[in-house]
Amino acid sequence: MPRDATLTTPAASGWLAAASAWARQEGLVWAYVGKTVLAALLTLWLAMRLELPQPGTAVTTVFIVMQPQSGQVFAKSFYRVLGSIVGLSVVVAMIAALGQEPVLFLLAAALWIGLCTAGSARYRDFRSYAFMLAGYTTALIGLPAALHPEATFMQAVWRFLEICLGIFCSSFVSGMILPQTSSAALRQAVARRLGSFAAFALDNLENHEPQRFQSAELHFASQAVTLETLRSATAFDDPGARLQQRRLARLNSEFMTLTTRYHALHQLLERLRGQGAVEALRAFQPCLDELRAWLAPWRDQALSMADAPRLGEELEGHQQRLMATIRRQRAALPGDDASLLDFDTAAELLYRLLMELREYVHTHASLGQRRHAREDWKHRFEARANLAAALIAGARSALMVLAVGFFWIASAWPSGNGCVTMTAIVAALVSAAPNPARSAIQMMLGATVAVALGFVITFFVLPHIDGFPLLCLALAPVFACSAFLSTRPASAGIGSGLLVFFSSSVIPANLTEFDPAATINGDIGMLLAMALAATATAIFFPPNAPWLWRRLEHDMRLRAVKAIRWKSSDGLAAAFESSTRDLLNQAHGLAAGRADVRRRLQAWSFAVLEIGHAVIEIRREQDALPGEPRYAWATPWRAQTRELGRSLIRFFVRPGEERRRLALAAAEQAIAATHAAEAPQPAHFDGSPLRRINSYLHFIRSTLLDAGRLLREPEIA
Repeated sequence: MPRDATLTTPAASGWLAAASAWARQEGLVWAYVGKTVLAALLTLWLAMRLELPQPGTAVTTVFIVMQPQSGQVFAKSFYRVLGSIVGLSVVVAMIAALGQEPVLFLLAAALWIGLCTAGSARYRDFRSYAFMLAGYTTALIGLPAALHPEATFMQAVWRFLEICLGIFCSSFVSGMILPQTSSAALRQAVARRLGSFAAFALDNLENHEPQRFQSAELHFASQAVTLETLRSATAFDDPGARLQQRRLARLNSEFMTLTTRYHALHQLLERLRGQGAVEALRAFQPCLDELRAWLAPWRDQALSMADAPRLGEELEGHQQRLMATIRRQRAALPGDDASLLDFDTAAELLYRLLMELREYVHTHASLGQRRHAREDWKHRFEARANLAAALIAGARSALMVLAVGFFWIASAWPSGNGCVTMTAIVAALVSAAPNPARSAIQMMLGATVAVALGFVITFFVLPHIDGFPLLCLALAPVFACSAFLSTRPASAGIGSGLLVFFSSSVIPANLTEFDPAATINGDIGMLLAMALAATATAIFFPPNAPWLWRRLEHDMRLRAVKAIRWKSSDGLAAAFESSTRDLLNQAHGLAAGRADVRRRLQAWSFAVLEIGHAVIEIRREQDALPGEPRYAWATPWRAQTRELGRSLIRFFVRPGEERRRLALAAAEQAIAATHAAEAPQPAHFDGSPLRRINSYLHFIRSTLLDAGRLLREPEIA
């Protein structure tokens, strides 16, 4: 090797590594910023060449639908078109029916906007975006059209064409220039999941750090919601992913179940350590050692499609070895019935954990094939916000529109229609945010900067430039800075407000008018609308208030009630897991800044997950029981199990110490009755369904013992 190459190789490799790291992180951010600016300028050029009346509407559409990943752009574009069609259809119908009655028209528009805002707050996926668009499109088109009813249809057509142009340009740029597909992001996230779980499990098998353990649980809950959003977006940018949608949903559900299994095992071991169950823990240690030995090579490692089938085969062999170890250790356990029950419960949870891990790996391996039998998955991710919170968000938006609208009619304010329109738009945009007041304030800050910059550029720059290149030179720096701010969580609202309102106020129409008085009047109306939205969301039933935290806690507890009452166990686990994790994710966002509230909501979610999953497993075992007399519906052990279910329902609907004690007593009676009904001396713990049921009953009992500490914590206030 030449001497120069020898001397420069380490430095060159260091530079290459640094450049690669920058490209994977900040490089992606700047690629998104560049594509956003390019899509906006391309849209502006086409809108002007096609002589659309309001090019600013098309450019604003670009900023609304642009996302770092192309699948998200396509998904938002689809739902924007859908929402716009619905909104424009409603506008035309309302103008035709109520165009001559301003008050009735305002009432109808406010009611429609309120319903759409409630729908946007209720659904936590792309349907939320469709509801939002259907609502504020009515305000954006309907209120100005109410002043000139004869031009309503043509205004609706022009707005729709402008929106479609913005969607086309943003989709074209996102998909053709340095594309970052949602399917690639999804594959990377899926590949890293097993390694992150292995690291989490290994770190917490012996060492119990509550804060670290809870943070990891929250991360997995948030990851489940994020993966579901990515899965929905992949259908828009990867045709092959459409053939795997159900497998991806199944994979997400199986991972949630896997983490719940581990959580249950971890909590049981902690309780046994606290109770001093030395013999059961000592006998169970070799089983944990086998799990640790298997997980260690996969710590923080990515699982490739090539490794997944081999890993699934290894897990089947490991599962057989683990069963042999469990049988050997149980036979050598010199303890009493309590120690045997503790050991059986821990062994059942560990064995089920390995079964769930094997199923997860097999589903992961199936993604490497175009078609697979595991695609036969009929269950959906249940993600919904609290109904009362959604209705209040809708009512708040409707009342704001009515208040500003009546002021506009009574005062004959020339820019009143713009203020009403902006009130509806801001209320819709912030309705689904965890902290709408904070989002509205950030958007108002961005709009304030947009107003100042817009006034300067409109009246001091645009009159002195000639030609499209100079117009781009004047607008591109603001577009780029705003897009960069929108990529930072701390300033995302400011960047979004700056992008949207700068483009809507500065970009000249094809019939441009330079009227400073009208511009200032309109800007004042826009800022007043934002101030009203921020004030209303902060004062009138704010969504991050104690009443909503209590409602979320109640909704979480009702998940356990659903697990008990649901008619069929088919699909129950998937619905239970997804809805509980989504509620936990919502609670974490809504209770920002209140560590005590977060801790309480998280504790209740864990109690619900533990007991709910145990109930689901008992129901599965009962559904699979053979038709023998000791398994009949009227046997004492089944009657006691049903009584336990009723006691748990009463406890979760209205928690209290007395109800907890009654549920605890019912659990102990069910354990005793089930133990008495067991077949005489089954060879192994897995040889009797009643013994497995007893293990889950024992786990419910241990969770109820822990719930006493939860009830002693102060109520949310």
